[in-house]
Amino acid sequence: MAALRAFGYGHSLGPFPVVVWFGIAALVFFLTAALLAGLKKQVPLFRKVPVRAHRAIALVGFAFAVIHLLLGLSTYV
Repeated sequence: MAALRAFGYGHSLGPFPVVVWFGIAALVFFLTAALLAGLKKQVPLFRKVPVRAHRAIALVGFAFAVIHLLLGLSTYV
């Protein structure tokens, strides 16, 4: 867990720790999936996007969220 803690709270990607970047990425993917589903009736371009793409975007967001969780919990374990 020390390696995860060192990676997660290291500043190798700018001013924020890596754990913050994974959290931001998860939020962006979740918001993208939600907007894609929610605006499908209003935006004609979104009507052509298959449901598989929506699910894939949500799964990528879930993967980022799980990594974010593991990096955050590595502090306490």
